Amino acid sequence: MRSIKDGFRFHAHVVKNGITPTIFTFNQLINLYSKHGLLAEARNLFDEMPERNVFSWNAILWAYIKTQNLKQARGLFDSAPSKDLVTYNSMLSGYTNTAGFETDALKLFMEMQSLNDETRIDEFSLTRMLNLSAKLSMESYGKQLHSYMVKTANNLSEFAVSSLIDMYSKCGCFREAYQVFDGCAGELDLVSKNAILAACCREGELEMGMNLFWRDLELNDVVSWNTLISGYVQNCCEEEALKLFAHMKENKVRWNEHTIASLLSACAGLRSLKLGKEVHGWVLKHDLGSNPFISSGVVDVYCKCGNMKYAELVYATIGTGNAFSVTSMIVGHSSQGNMVDARRLFDSLTEKNSIVWTALFSGYVKSQQCEAVLELFSEFRVKEATVPDPLIVISVLGACAMQAALNPGKQIHAYVLRIGIERDEKLVSAMVDMYSKSGNIKYAEKIFRRVSNTDAVLYNIMIAGYAHHGYENQAIQKFEEMLERGFRPDAITFVAILSACRHCGLVELGEKYFVSMKNYNILPEIDHYACMIDLYGRANQLEKAVAFMKRIPIEPDAVILGAFLNACRINRNTKLAKEAEEKLLRIEGDNGARYVQLANVYAAEGKWVEMGRIRRKMRENEIKKFAGCSWVYVENRVHIFTSGDSSYSSAEAIYSMLLILTAELNDTAPVEIKTRIGR
Repeated sequence: MRSIKDGFRFHAHVVKNGITPTIFTFNQLINLYSKHGLLAEARNLFDEMPERNVFSWNAILWAYIKTQNLKQARGLFDSAPSKDLVTYNSMLSGYTNTAGFETDALKLFMEMQSLNDETRIDEFSLTRMLNLSAKLSMESYGKQLHSYMVKTANNLSEFAVSSLIDMYSKCGCFREAYQVFDGCAGELDLVSKNAILAACCREGELEMGMNLFWRDLELNDVVSWNTLISGYVQNCCEEEALKLFAHMKENKVRWNEHTIASLLSACAGLRSLKLGKEVHGWVLKHDLGSNPFISSGVVDVYCKCGNMKYAELVYATIGTGNAFSVTSMIVGHSSQGNMVDARRLFDSLTEKNSIVWTALFSGYVKSQQCEAVLELFSEFRVKEATVPDPLIVISVLGACAMQAALNPGKQIHAYVLRIGIERDEKLVSAMVDMYSKSGNIKYAEKIFRRVSNTDAVLYNIMIAGYAHHGYENQAIQKFEEMLERGFRPDAITFVAILSACRHCGLVELGEKYFVSMKNYNILPEIDHYACMIDLYGRANQLEKAVAFMKRIPIEPDAVILGAFLNACRINRNTKLAKEAEEKLLRIEGDNGARYVQLANVYAAEGKWVEMGRIRRKMRENEIKKFAGCSWVYVENRVHIFTSGDSSYSSAEAIYSMLLILTAELNDTAPVEIKTRIGR
């Protein structure tokens, strides 16, 4: 009975004619029904058997294990009047392959060790447990199993060797994995070779993997090629992966869906729309578009390349049932700030994994929708029972830092401590950054001091925080400490330390730090030049700013010219300001803030005609300056206030309070201050 049709026909025949099949025939039918997912039919047949042997119990047990119904399977296992090694190994295999039953697997394996010789553990039992050790990264247990395998001579077959290599590799013991491979007696076998290739890719030892790959080339199969191609992609060597695929074609090796999936991942990693289109064309040519594994890869390529139009077209052809494609679309829309479509797709998912949650959080942060981030986090805590991915917490802390929302930031910090999220370098850096930008540099300092493994990023945050809060001396001390501890400063470090120097007018020190950038092979960027010009301006050394401007090797942009204009205002030099005016408005003629900046320079020196000219030019070009905006976080929500806007619900009460405060200030203020208020 090879087909289900033959099975049904035979079963109907014996029932119709009142024939009682043999135990062997019953067992065959149970296996056939189980193979085709007909669990109910298999169980009915098992229950109808007048007598059963150990093979009958094994057949029905495997039917339940195959459908991952392990509770029912365990009930049958315990009820079986006699058990052989197959019975035990079947149950063990079910436990090791199903998440949440790892403890049951360990208990059953220990029970098997105490059985009689006929049902003692064999190579299959040991390789199942090696797979479990790899899954749980239990290196010590894996080593004990290895010792037992050597002692009982169960370590010699190709499957035992490949399982040992896989276990050591996944437990982070590459040296031991290679020793197992190197110690193989006899000729090299394909299974062990593929296992060590995967281990090399996992460890990033691609050169070693390539040398092994080309050794006994005729031994390689499609798995060997796919393993190495995928390994190159996972180690960010996408171009090498594409070259290896070209060799694969030259050697006339037949590719499969895993090959195409790796190629698509390579195109996505390279952000190469051209190559992605070529592979997509190949997919269509070979009629692979119906494969959900490949079609989701095509969607991912277009999303990663920023071509959401093409991604939408492919997504529309494969339907909404492909969870991988939906995830890619959410990530794609989020990366481009299209949060309406990202949220729509997010809500369409019945089950949401950490990737889609993280993508949505990142998208809201990138588009500066901070209140949406906090609301989404509240939703996450209600709907998800799992501990959040650290990247989610980093996004929420980033939103708090962006809004300088100290109270919700503290709540997130407490939440992290309470549920025991692992605080890696990125999460700690996000916490320090949040406290620094939310106005509590002391809290930031406390966390920094408690970190044992500080890095350059953390130092950058602290230096910038000190500079921003007016603690220039501490910023300089922290920078010097950073150098003493051997951390290499980067471009961001120098922006932070130059900002500290410009705030307190330390010209010579600022010049020293700027010149030292070349010692670290750092080319000055726009922000560095702007800091130096601002430093000279604040120190009333405009002539140095002018000379510095002439030495800048790049064309000054709006940031540099804006800094120079501010230096002109501080030094009351409208002549140089007028020279900068033409260049500035040519670059940012549509930015209302620049017109206001120019008008203020002229107004500060009483150049009312020039100020009027700038104002007229602004009106003629229909340029408007964005209204000033501020916000405050009160009673678990953000309250936003815009200049000249009285639409806020409590505006009347706020303005009334301002009038009272102004009146009290006028009654108690000195004459000079009253005069300024009057203006």
